[in-house]
Amino acid sequence: MAVSATVVLSGAAFADVTVSQSNDPSITLGGQMTSLLGMERTAMGQVAPARLAALADGVQVKRPVVKRVAKKSGLPEISTPNLIRYDSSFLDALPVTSGDQQWQCLTTALYHEARGETIRGQFAVAEVILNRVDSASYPGTICGVVNQGCQFSYTCDGKSDRANEKGAWNRAGKIARLMLDGAPRALTAGATHFHTVNIRPSWSRRFERTAAIGAHLFYRQ
Repeated sequence: MAVSATVVLSGAAFADVTVSQSNDPSITLGGQMTSLLGMERTAMGQVAPARLAALADGVQVKRPVVKRVAKKSGLPEISTPNLIRYDSSFLDALPVTSGDQQWQCLTTALYHEARGETIRGQFAVAEVILNRVDSASYPGTICGVVNQGCQFSYTCDGKSDRANEKGAWNRAGKIARLMLDGAPRALTAGATHFHTVNIRPSWSRRFERTAAIGAHLFYRQ
């Protein structure tokens, strides 16, 4: 999916350009273009380099930052972040996060189910969990979804849920925080299920496959 970035300049910097039609034959098209390009360079020079880099590298969410209340109880209020990148350098630059019980459940699920995946793959698993929360077919909270029966293997493997890899835990926590704060679910097309490529559960024959990311295949019920 191609991502485009639009630079919005202030009116004082670059509002409009009108090319007049001169009767002077010495004014050529090349001269007009040179003038336009010079004005464009002047306007671009007023945009901070960090802003230009962010627009070039990131996925820009064009909605304004607003607070809204989640549809189902048990989720905190969320706000839409301006920029998300699916790479380790982006996450590593973010502060270590914390949160309520729902954040804890999402972080734990990401740590145990997806910490060996790419950043994109971990975001994708978070999408599945939140898509289930939004579905009437599943519990209406994150903790309810991840602890429903043995839907997620780590809850039924008899092992401790303690996180021994601090770096992986912090990264999962940052992803959980971003998703709870309204990061776009742009990877799995509404998937509600996933499995690793080396198994084939019976439901995979019934549901529509929506994505393949890393070692996981994703499906929408």
